[in-house]
Amino acid sequence: MTDPSDAHPPAHLSRDDIRRLRDRALADDHPADWFDPLYVAANGQSDQIPWALEGAHPALKSWIAERSLADIFHLPKAKALVVGCGLGDDAEAIAQLGFQVTAFDVSPCAIGWCQERFETSRVNYCTADLFHLDAAWSGRFDLVFECRTLQALPLSVREQAIDAVVAPVAPGGRLVVVTHTRPTEDAPEGPPWPLSPAELDRFTQHHALTLTWEREFASLEMPPRRCLEFVRVGAS
Repeated sequence: MTDPSDAHPPAHLSRDDIRRLRDRALADDHPADWFDPLYVAANGQSDQIPWALEGAHPALKSWIAERSLADIFHLPKAKALVVGCGLGDDAEAIAQLGFQVTAFDVSPCAIGWCQERFETSRVNYCTADLFHLDAAWSGRFDLVFECRTLQALPLSVREQAIDAVVAPVAPGGRLVVVTHTRPTEDAPEGPPWPLSPAELDRFTQHHALTLTWEREFASLEMPPRRCLEFVRVGAS
């Protein structure tokens, strides 16, 4: 594990700094390899992480408030997987609902940060690569929660990333996706790279998931952010 305190404190991680990290990873053909250097460079300062929030994401809170989760899931036996868990706030919120939560991030630094923040947590925090997930996770989880991880990966791996996010969803299980979206297939500048209509259709058309719930949230600086819940057809 990389200790955040090993890095020199940054004055501020600018958008250009983040793009340089991203471009270096893309040049090396490892599109997810810019996350760990970013967490290391943040040096334990959560305000240096662009997507870090205080507490659970508002879209997750809305989903929790508006859905009758006790009627959907067999709590406390239901298993949940949090994709790209970052600093762990979403994973903790889901665990508080009664789920047995596994949360992973490609960044060892981020996972170490989670374990330090939530020393007594019931969440199983682990380092994992979305593109090389444990085969034992396939079809295992009653809930998979993905918040802004897909949009942080370039279009060149978008289909592969969507497929990887869907794979752990159990038959009858739910996938909840929080992402910015764009209205056309035109390639945007990033990061982030909002999802296009065709990319969103991949969930339902390629994987035969059914959209069961959706909310749109206004965003001043970006295209709209959406929270979508899909169910995987099959007996639970």
